[in-house]
Amino acid sequence: MNLKKYFDTNHGTGVLATADKDGMVDAAIYSRPHVFEDGTVAFLLRERLTYHNVQANPYATYLFMEGGTGYSGIRLYLKMIKEDNDPDLIARMTRSWLSSQEDKAKGPKHLVHFKIEKILELIGSEQADIKIT
Repeated sequence: MNLKKYFDTNHGTGVLATADKDGMVDAAIYSRPHVFEDGTVAFLLRERLTYHNVQANPYATYLFMEGGTGYSGIRLYLKMIKEDNDPDLIARMTRSWLSSQEDKAKGPKHLVHFKIEKILELIGSEQADIKIT
């Protein structure tokens, strides 16, 4: 299975973990990433701790725990490669339950792209049987 299909067919809870330049770690709940044809993923980040951390330290980990019973899921080991601030693209990528006014009041968003360095199973150190593209 490829990564796009994995996220299209599985629902659950995601956590994006980042660290600042001094190694202080933060973790925050995030929706499933946007998966692109070139094998990269992106998240919409507001100007909060996670965004500031990846500006100082490009490495992150995204943990995705599938819904249901048990502990199934994957971990994506990521490196930030670019940021896109095109408002039209960000509007198209936004999966929001907020009105446009509520969304705007929460502050600016940035589409931050990551290269996937490896994919592991949720538990243990085994490579996940998921292809990037």
